Amino acid sequence: MEQTILTHQQIQHKIERIAYQIYEANVSEQEIIIAGIEGGGLQFAKKIVAKLKKITEAKIVLCKLTMDKKDPLSSGVTTSIPDEEFTNKSVVIVDDVLNSGTTLIYGVHHFLKTPLKQLKTAVLVNRNHKKYPVKADYKGISLSTSLQEHVNVHFESKNDRVYLS
Repeated sequence: MEQTILTHQQIQHKIERIAYQIYEANVSEQEIIIAGIEGGGLQFAKKIVAKLKKITEAKIVLCKLTMDKKDPLSSGVTTSIPDEEFTNKSVVIVDDVLNSGTTLIYGVHHFLKTPLKQLKTAVLVNRNHKKYPVKADYKGISLSTSLQEHVNVHFESKNDRVYLS
């Protein structure tokens, strides 16, 4: 049985709010790197990038963060842009769901190897089941769920939705 957590319209509102929060935290920046974790995180990042491009004249760069989500330590983390392009820049790592914090912490670790102006994190759903000391600076919604429940995020044209199963 599914329980709707966020409708398409609610998700659009969350995207706009998060984009404005990112803009406000980077109002003096000439360039902002939005790094989406491959999968739902990258899809969510693309939506944030589209909104940011409408509200700021800063250069918004989309970066894809790739890793094996089940074993990020062995697979390592790679980015679609070279390290030099985000050196001394403001970076926001984006994922769809913050569950255990594994993918987010390994993404953060990757970026910490390079000097940055600022590093923040954004998620659509924060589940509050973290194994690692990582937090979402920008979040759409926080949920206290049981470990047996699964949060599903679907990004479809005009039918985005988040539900619990």
